[in-house]
Amino acid sequence: MIQIQNMTPRQIVAELDKYIIGQDSAKRSVAVALRNRYRRNLLSDEMREEISPKNILMMGPTGVGKTEIARRLAKLMDAPFVKVEATKYTEVGYVGRDVESMVKDLMEASMRITKQKHVAEKYDAAKEIAEEKLLKALIPGRKKQSSAPQSSGFPFMMNGRATYTQTSETIESEEDREGEDVKLAREQVRQQLRDGLLEEQYIEIDVVEAPKDNSIDIAGGGSISIGNIFDMFGGAPAKTKKKSMKVKEARKVLIEQEAQKMIDMDQVSSEAVENCEENGIIFIDEIDKIAAGSTYKSGADVSREGVQRDILPIVEGSVVNTKYGPIKTDHVLFIGAGAFHVAKPTDLIPELQGRFPIRVTLDNLTKQDFVRILTEPHNALIKQHTELLQTEGCRITFTGDAIDEIAEMAFLMNEQTENIGARRLHTIMEKLLEEISFSLPDESITEITIDAAYVRGKFEDSVRKDDIDRFIL
Repeated sequence: MIQIQNMTPRQIVAELDKYIIGQDSAKRSVAVALRNRYRRNLLSDEMREEISPKNILMMGPTGVGKTEIARRLAKLMDAPFVKVEATKYTEVGYVGRDVESMVKDLMEASMRITKQKHVAEKYDAAKEIAEEKLLKALIPGRKKQSSAPQSSGFPFMMNGRATYTQTSETIESEEDREGEDVKLAREQVRQQLRDGLLEEQYIEIDVVEAPKDNSIDIAGGGSISIGNIFDMFGGAPAKTKKKSMKVKEARKVLIEQEAQKMIDMDQVSSEAVENCEENGIIFIDEIDKIAAGSTYKSGADVSREGVQRDILPIVEGSVVNTKYGPIKTDHVLFIGAGAFHVAKPTDLIPELQGRFPIRVTLDNLTKQDFVRILTEPHNALIKQHTELLQTEGCRITFTGDAIDEIAEMAFLMNEQTENIGARRLHTIMEKLLEEISFSLPDESITEITIDAAYVRGKFEDSVRKDDIDRFIL
């Protein structure tokens, strides 16, 4: 797959179209914003500093694709990306998470991406070292004898016969011969190893112990681990332990360990900080829940405006201290999203509104959208359920009129009750296939065709105006 930095806006939208139906305006805005990050990097240092990202605010009901766009972007891009919920944060002085933690999470994501990139570059060299370690584990060498006082090699009498003691020279010659035998044996095994003939054989290797999560909660909703404290003083020595595993598993572990040893962590940290500051993206979901709305209440709602005030300096550009160093948020791209059923974008404080200049409204899903969601995406719902039941030896076939009936039912339910978007399809599909899923596995059930009559028969007693509430998630 092409890296997202090298993709044009049309290519980015085409990738998103594989998983998200409709919402073209939202996808175009995101694609242009991402491409502008690439364009900015091509400018001179002086001009690059002047151009700030244009943050995006997505507005639309639940289940229309706001979060899905964020999830797919996270999988597509090679840049630091975090998705957070605005409702998790509280104003300074309240118990809960500090808004600065979203920047710290972004830096952790950047560190993970940058470190993995450096580790991948060392894989070829690490494979050779790992192969040698596997050979030593398969054909261990002769252990050296403990040093003992040796005689000078002169004969002495035992039971009337002359006996000669071994000198250091004779021991060394035996070790040389045995060393040659070991080398020869390893070369023979090396080819078998490369041909994959020893993958299931068990060997014992030294594995670096994973650090235990001895974390301590600190003020502001964060935590610090014992490992972090050691890192401040140059790191703690890694502990190893003997572990028995198959060759194919041991190879992966050894390659990863050796590659980790080869990378320069100072360089990784430096690149990760720059990557976070220049290419980072933070997706703030449920941003409408921290808007006070027209009915301002006391109690827990008092902190809503406080959270907005705390988010404001992060969005407009500030410096946040992390364990990897200070991070400037001036060029981090923020994407806000919310249903805005009760509150409106104008209920946000004016300063925060001004920091999200690009407004995108996502449309309600139509019946035709539901038909496309069921059939077109790579992870289409019909395909998911078909593959699931295929594992039990049952082939499910949905006719065109059955898919049309399911889409019609989802659309009407959303119109007559709460609009929960595409999530309504999950409710209908689970109810539709509940009896079949419960009956499987059954050798007598190998093929089932679901048509419109079958769908109507499943819901004819339950889908009525007075009883439709049972299908609300």
